[in-house]
Amino acid sequence: MTPPLPDRLRGMTRSLVWVKPAGAELAEVALGAGRLDATGTAVGGDPLPYRLEYELTTGDRYVTARLLVQAHGEDAETGPWQRRLELLNRPEGEWTVNARAEGHVALRPPGGDATALAGALDCDLGLSPLTNSMPVLRSGLLEGGGPLEHLMAWVSVPDLAVLPSRQVYEFLRRDGDRSVVRYRSERFSEEIVFGADGLVLDYPSIGRRV
Repeated sequence: MTPPLPDRLRGMTRSLVWVKPAGAELAEVALGAGRLDATGTAVGGDPLPYRLEYELTTGDRYVTARLLVQAHGEDAETGPWQRRLELLNRPEGEWTVNARAEGHVALRPPGGDATALAGALDCDLGLSPLTNSMPVLRSGLLEGGGPLEHLMAWVSVPDLAVLPSRQVYEFLRRDGDRSVVRYRSERFSEEIVFGADGLVLDYPSIGRRV
C-alpha cells in the first residue's frame, strides 16, 4: 500500500494516472512553492511482472532530497522477490545510496556508487514520467530556453540499480497551454509534452496522462 503524503501537503495534492505501453502509474502529487512531493504506484511487465511503490521529496528549487522505491513480484520458478532502494541527497550535494534485495530473480543488484552521483540535483525514476518535471520546472523550460545539461541519479526499474545519467532538456515550442520539451540522453531522444503545471501529459515512449 502506498503511504500517505505528510499532513502539511494534504489538500494541495492532485491524483495523476499515466497509461504506459506495458503498465500504468498512479501518483499523488503536491506541487508548489518550488517543491514537489509525491507518492506513487506503478505496475509493469518488462523484463518480468512487477509492482513498484515510491515516495519522493524535494527541497527548494525542486532539488531531490529523498527517493524511496520498493519493487516486488513473484517468479514462477524461484518464488517471491523484492527490492528496496533509498536515495538521500544532502543540502551540500552528498548522495547516500541504501539498497537491499530478497529472493532470487534474474535482475542485476540494486543500488550503486554514491560518489558517481556527485553534482546531481535530481533523481530520475526509470519509466516514470513524474521525475522529468523537476529539471524542467527549476530551469523555467516551460517558457523557453535550453539546451541545458543535467546530471541525474537514474534508477533502473525494476532492479533498482542506480547510475549517473547526463541528460539534456531543451524547450521546443508552445501548443496552447502545453509546452513541448526535447529530452536527450546518450542513446535516446524524445519530445515530451508538459501541462501548464509542469507535469508530463505525454511522454510518447513512456506514458500518457489520462
